[in-house]
Amino acid sequence: MRLPVRVTPKGGRDGVDGWALDPGGRPYLKVRVSAAAADGEANAALTAFLAKTLKVSKSSVRIVSGETARLKVLDIEGVDEAALEAAFPKSQG
Repeated sequence: MRLPVRVTPKGGRDGVDGWALDPGGRPYLKVRVSAAAADGEANAALTAFLAKTLKVSKSSVRIVSGETARLKVLDIEGVDEAALEAAFPKSQG
């Protein structure tokens, strides 16, 4: 499954800030990580956080585009739309 994510490095904690829409109206997940963007630390923290939250191995989460950008596209093996919605609900009641 492909997941667009906007990352905020040095966000004070690892966590999800919910969903937002890009200028084209496509949804992306807003994630903050405590790691800095230097030396790929934020990317490593992002993939580890998502793997833990989605209960998959770290090797199942790969950044396929946006390696050095805030907006990234990740490929996550072993996760479907239902599992993604359960972990990161798009609507809060």
